[in-house]
Amino acid sequence: MIKKRLSYCALAIAISLLAIACNSNTELTTTRVAPVSLSTEENVLQLWWDKGYNPEEDEALKKLVKNWEQETGNKVQINFYTLDKRSEKPQRFLQGGITPDIFISFKAESTLNPSLAWEGKLIDVSDIVEPVKEIYDSGALETAYYYNNVTKKGSYYAVPIHRGALHLYYWKDLLEKTGRTEADIPQDWDGFWQFWLDVGEDLRTKHQQDIYPIGLPMSVEAGDTYQAFEHVLEAYNVKIVDAEGNLLVDDPQVRQGIINCLDWYTKFYLQGSVPQNAVNWNNAANNRLFLNQEILTTTNASLSIPAALRHDPDAYRNKLGIVELPNKPNGEPMRHIFLVEQAVIFHDATNPEVAKDFLTYLTKLEVINNFLKESGRHSPAHKSAYKDPYWTNPNDPHTSEVTKTLTKSKIRPIYPTNSPAYSIVLKENIWGQSLENIVLNNVTPEQAADKAIARIKEIFAEWEN
Repeated sequence: MIKKRLSYCALAIAISLLAIACNSNTELTTTRVAPVSLSTEENVLQLWWDKGYNPEEDEALKKLVKNWEQETGNKVQINFYTLDKRSEKPQRFLQGGITPDIFISFKAESTLNPSLAWEGKLIDVSDIVEPVKEIYDSGALETAYYYNNVTKKGSYYAVPIHRGALHLYYWKDLLEKTGRTEADIPQDWDGFWQFWLDVGEDLRTKHQQDIYPIGLPMSVEAGDTYQAFEHVLEAYNVKIVDAEGNLLVDDPQVRQGIINCLDWYTKFYLQGSVPQNAVNWNNAANNRLFLNQEILTTTNASLSIPAALRHDPDAYRNKLGIVELPNKPNGEPMRHIFLVEQAVIFHDATNPEVAKDFLTYLTKLEVINNFLKESGRHSPAHKSAYKDPYWTNPNDPHTSEVTKTLTKSKIRPIYPTNSPAYSIVLKENIWGQSLENIVLNNVTPEQAADKAIARIKEIFAEWEN
């Protein structure tokens, strides 16, 4: 397909910034906030944090760190690393005996935390969480409670930092180009997805707009893939694990549900409604293609897409659209899946008490609220933060819509907190592997489902042993 050129300068700038983020060296890159030596130096806090999609994110963190340094006299070394390498790099470093003091994890990377807590590699942070427990959202707090198999007890081994929830982003101006408005978007499952196919067809045939209507991620590399697929499983009420953490894949109805979801998801790709290179996307690729108007819609669990357009108020408010996923196929309201970014302190940290002091500072309502507003990509895990009108301002359609989902809609965490084995299923992106097998290797949905089930059972058996 012929790539479309952007029609306004702000999008070009946004794409340039995103391209830099996507193409940057995926090795750990270090930005030193203050002149420091190696991680073993006393009172030099080693902080591993994901590199932002936009410059404002990194600047907000540096500002927060600088304020804490001035308040305490301590020093911080920030190690920024790219989104797609967060779980791989820490694992490699941990195996080599090198650990940071604090590790911040989100999406797939948070799958490390349950296993690290289980193995006794994380410090109990209840003394940080308990004093501020009442101001946290209970669901976000629940995700930080893990079981330690060494001490044989559960406790808070992570500090929730912020949250995100999956939404569908679309081009409102392109929708209106076909004579439709956001009020026309159906709320039933089948009608919702057919609607975007119809809009895409009208753009192609009547307006010579060469664009893919659906931007569902298909790759193993992108955590966006399993996030989107988990919503499809939720939509069709397919439970892989029950509330007690028991595996349900031996149930014939669950197997058939997985088959149906794999078939539903891959049909868009096989019929040409999804870009063929979606099987190669990393976590930033769908953002980039969307901003370049190569795709009409895409799913995203953060505010990274609107954050890229904040410098163009017209594009931000009038051209970019956001909508929750529709009702389930059976007509029930969708139960949206939320993700939580967490901070953990490693058991072998050089400066554990300094790390605790920093996280105590970070959990202060005013501190975290200002940081999230300035960084612009995520929503609070503190329920009290939503009293700030910033999060509910109707003049900000994207932030207020995500707030509505997180505070008013039915939600659940990405995986059961009492099932760390399922976190490994997500880490390996079993669903991404299954989707790729179908669209690239001519594997049937039945075969892909059976292979996925077999691997999931292996993971659970390994965990139990």
